Amino acid sequence: MSLSDKDHIWTAGLVVIGDEILSGRTHDKNIAQIASWLQVQGIRLAEVRVVADSEDRIVDAVNALRTANDYLFTTGGIGPTHDDITVDAVAKALDVDVIIHPDARALLERYYSDKPGGLTQARLRMARVPEGAELIPNRMSGAPGIRHGSVFLMAGVPHITAGMLDALTGTLEGGMPLKSETIGCWTSESEVADILRETEAAHEDCQIGSYPFFREGKVGANFVIRSIDADDLSSCVHTLCDALGTAGLDFTPGGI
Repeated sequence: MSLSDKDHIWTAGLVVIGDEILSGRTHDKNIAQIASWLQVQGIRLAEVRVVADSEDRIVDAVNALRTANDYLFTTGGIGPTHDDITVDAVAKALDVDVIIHPDARALLERYYSDKPGGLTQARLRMARVPEGAELIPNRMSGAPGIRHGSVFLMAGVPHITAGMLDALTGTLEGGMPLKSETIGCWTSESEVADILRETEAAHEDCQIGSYPFFREGKVGANFVIRSIDADDLSSCVHTLCDALGTAGLDFTPGGI
């Protein structure tokens, strides 16, 4: 897909952190919700890396993705336990110190004031941030997320991450949201490969993705057309539908 040089495509990288993800004990749900949220903000999720609870691996992933994209998000590893090392790793990647954020400490003091044990040293770990960071509100558990410039450290628990994303809504600069339409067709990809390639080539501001499936004993595929321009998207959809019809193939707007 190509776009006019004047239209900057805002992108984000995501580092998913945690041994539990890699072991299969926990199934990640944050990738989909962050990708969907970013798209509404006019930002495209360009790359995702899943890394273990290893400082060196986190540092490498953070540095690679933050330099390649406008924004970087991380999920996981900002809790109170010894293996929550995301703050330390990100601070190392950014070459800054780790400090106790006074506002984060005050939030945690209030949150734990009526809970057994109060604000313990373990819980105070959740007030640690890379120096120069701002806080991302967390209405669910008191422990805030962290923003350092274009780097965002978020919880690994999906419903807490959702709340942090909600707090960030409308605060990031982005481009036009990516629009999409889906066409379903009972055909194999190989039968329509030329049609898809020629249609996309004729609409340089659109991208067509093909997603095959097998249902009811038959092979089919959904074709997803994406563009930031509604008129270009509509034109591409009509061109594809005309080409599929000319080839004698039945298709279903909206997908199968």
